[in-house]
Amino acid sequence: MKKLALIALVLATPLAAAPKPDPVAAALADPARPAADKARDAARKPAELVKFARVKPGQTVVDFIMGGGYLTRVLAGTVGPKGKVIAYQPAEFIAFRAAYGTEQDAVVTAHRNVTPLRPGLDALALPDGVDAIVTVQNYHDMHLSFAKAGTAETVNAIMFKALKPGGTLVVVDHSAVAGAPREVADSLHRIDPARVRAEVEKAGFVFDGELDTWRNPADPRTGNVFAPDIRSRTDQFAYRFRKPK
Repeated sequence: MKKLALIALVLATPLAAAPKPDPVAAALADPARPAADKARDAARKPAELVKFARVKPGQTVVDFIMGGGYLTRVLAGTVGPKGKVIAYQPAEFIAFRAAYGTEQDAVVTAHRNVTPLRPGLDALALPDGVDAIVTVQNYHDMHLSFAKAGTAETVNAIMFKALKPGGTLVVVDHSAVAGAPREVADSLHRIDPARVRAEVEKAGFVFDGELDTWRNPADPRTGNVFAPDIRSRTDQFAYRFRKPK
């Protein structure tokens, strides 16, 4: 009887739920990711970035100014087959470096859930209902001399409209010294974090947190980010903003 009672108890005890797989970890472990991308993971820390942006499977996410597609591939793996990544590559970038177009094509070919977008910054249009927008080391580009005056203000308004209520915008960029003028975007490829926050909040966003993962107090923030002595070791800020519900 005792044996039967023990068996009945075991059968009645609910099994512990299996831990849910981490979608970001799975995306990073994808064997199809280029080796060059994996070599950059230690410095770029994509898992921390994607989790900070609150990206989840099934969401629609915009990679704003996608560059070579490093982050696009991680986002595509994270949102999964039921999600969607809109990979934006400005026409101005492709005109400057044709490989940006080729690289965008390669990412789209490899990931069915990635949709390419490549109008100029002054012609950008995003669909409504987006869950998150992430831009890494490129917000300052809207202040380069080629961009029309007011480009950042216009684009921030477009991003605000596109996001769902409660949706997030994450901006990561190279820090300039406090009070640095707009022109350091051209000379140093940096931007004053306070300028970014002021511009984004002006569009209606609410500041929702900061990640200090890429902070480097040893960087004086006065040199060009491509200089050999600081490249890949710049002080970078990461701000998260939220569209109010």
